[in-house]
Amino acid sequence: MILANGIFDGEGLVADCHVLPATAVGAIGGDEIRRYIATAAKSNHTSPPTATIMFKGTRLGVRPAPVVASFSARGPNPVSTEILKPDVIAPGLNILAAWPDRVGPSGVPSDKRKTEFNILSGTSMACPHVSGLAALLKAVHPDWSPAAIRSALMTTAYVVDNRGHAMLDESTGNVSSVFDYGAGHVHPEKAIDPGLVYDISDSDYVNFLCNSNYTTDTIQVITRKKADCSGAKKAGHAGNLNYPSMSAVFQQYGKKKMSTHFIRSVTNVGEANSVYKVTIKPPVGMKVTVEPQTLSFRRVGQKLNFLVRVQARAVKLSPGGSSIKSGSIVWSDGKHTVTSPLVVTMQQPLDY
Repeated sequence: MILANGIFDGEGLVADCHVLPATAVGAIGGDEIRRYIATAAKSNHTSPPTATIMFKGTRLGVRPAPVVASFSARGPNPVSTEILKPDVIAPGLNILAAWPDRVGPSGVPSDKRKTEFNILSGTSMACPHVSGLAALLKAVHPDWSPAAIRSALMTTAYVVDNRGHAMLDESTGNVSSVFDYGAGHVHPEKAIDPGLVYDISDSDYVNFLCNSNYTTDTIQVITRKKADCSGAKKAGHAGNLNYPSMSAVFQQYGKKKMSTHFIRSVTNVGEANSVYKVTIKPPVGMKVTVEPQTLSFRRVGQKLNFLVRVQARAVKLSPGGSSIKSGSIVWSDGKHTVTSPLVVTMQQPLDY
C-alpha cells in the first residue's frame, strides 16, 4: 500500500505501523504517483505501473528541524482569547519508545506480532515529553509551583530551526506562527535556569475567572471553597493573569485608536543583585511601551512588577474579518533571556 497525505497534511510523514507492506508519501509525491499510475494505465498494459519500497535506514541531520507537525493543535484560544494558546510545542512525531509484547504494534486485534519497541505520533507523545521536563524541573527546584515550571518552559523556548530560520508549518510549508507554536519549542537545559519566572497564586486564578464573567457559584465548583471576587476589580481584566505570554484582542467598532495594558510580576530565581533590561519587539503597526524598562533585583525570590501598554490603530477589515500580528517582550541580564510572546488581534464585528 502507498499511503499519500492529503493537501492539509502537507509533506510530514507519520511512521504508522501497518499490517501489510506499506509506505507513506507526502501530498506532492502522492499526486505524482497518481499521475504516473494514470499514465501507465493508458499505455494498454505495455508498461504497467510498478513500485518498490526501499528502506534506507535511519536518517540523521534532517533539515529543516524541528517543524510544526500538521496534526499539531493550533490557536487561538476559543474560550479565553486573553490567554495565548498553545503554550509550547514539544517532540511528538515518530517517537520511538518501549512497547508491551502482548499488544501487536498496529493495535489491530488480529495483529499477533510481538515487538519491544514501536513508533507513535501525536499530542499523546508530546505530552509525556513536557511532563518529564516538568518533573525534571520540580526535582531541581522543589519549591517551584506548576505556574513557575510552565513559565520556565515558555520563556526559554526557541522558535528557529537548525538552519537558523523561523520554524516551518508542515501542513502548509510556510513559516509557522505564534498560534502554531505558542512561546516555541521547549529547551530543557535553558528551562532549568530561566532567570525569572511568572508565578501565579490561587487568588490570581480566582480573579481571572471572576473577570471572565464566571459566577461565584460556578467558580466554587473549581475551587471547592467559597469564591471571593472582591479582588477582581483591582486585577483589572482577564488578560492580567500573570501569564508568561500576552494576548490583546481589539474589537474595532469604528474606533480609530485602541489601547490596553498588561500588569505582570516576575520572580528572580537566578542570582542576587541582578539587573534586567527590556527589549521590545512590537507587533507590526503597534506601539508598545514597558514601564519600568529596568528591573533591579537585590535578592533571589524577590518579585518586581512591570506594566506593558499596547496601542493600535484600526485596520481595514471586512465584516467578521481579523488581523493578527505578533511580537515579544524580552528581559535580559546578559546571562538569561526571558522571552514573552505578545499577540495583537484586530477584529471587525459582523454587526457593525
